[in-house]
Amino acid sequence: MFLSDSKEMIKRSHITSDTVIINQCDEENYKEENICNALLRTFSVTDRGLTKSRNLAISKSQADICIICDDDEIFNEGYEKAVLSAYDALPDADIIIFDMVDRPLKWGNSIKRLGYIDLMSVSSWQITFRREKLLASGVLFDENMGAGSGNGAEEEFRFLTQCRKAKLRIYHYPFRLASVAQTQSTWFKGFDEEFFVNRGNTTRYIMGLPLSVLYAAYYAFAKRKQLSGMSMLRAFSYTVKGIKENRLTKLKKGKK
Repeated sequence: MFLSDSKEMIKRSHITSDTVIINQCDEENYKEENICNALLRTFSVTDRGLTKSRNLAISKSQADICIICDDDEIFNEGYEKAVLSAYDALPDADIIIFDMVDRPLKWGNSIKRLGYIDLMSVSSWQITFRREKLLASGVLFDENMGAGSGNGAEEEFRFLTQCRKAKLRIYHYPFRLASVAQTQSTWFKGFDEEFFVNRGNTTRYIMGLPLSVLYAAYYAFAKRKQLSGMSMLRAFSYTVKGIKENRLTKLKKGKK
């Protein structure tokens, strides 16, 4: 984010807990402020990229339990107590996924350990985690993905599947954590060729070749009513084009 007033954002978002803000701007700076008994620490950096911002926030946090937050969220009253209570109720949980206001309740009122398929529908706003457990696992957000990377989204899915591979236990807990403002996305410009090519690249990177092709067919079918001026077959073919490109896997190998 490019933030001019940290306090204003905290008040607008109804945040009452200690907070780390990563302000991606044109200067390097750090400041501390106290707002309603909560410590606000703002790190201004010249680096760019959503996943870089997430990883830096994780490294700078001093909390036991962390909540991922964007600047377009408004938290529900009592969210801090509810999150801590959920972790008390689930002592073996390393990551807890909460619900969002005005979003479908995929798992209803059930407390449930989530599997691979469940993780496909999780957004970053829903994710909380035990920081020490995450750091011990070595898993962070993949900086080749997310807004600012040029490679599309699905960084949450990649993050959660890597956590699952690292044997971190992921649960759903039925509490509506926050609402999200309907602001314009920084990366989603519509279901066009670029979107589906990027989708193909990211799904192959996360799922591998066979599953990504199957998922491409499913996704084109699932989004068929939202396609404008594009057939379902065309959407599928663009996704397969991205699968063939496989640029994220090649990029990852090139950095080793």
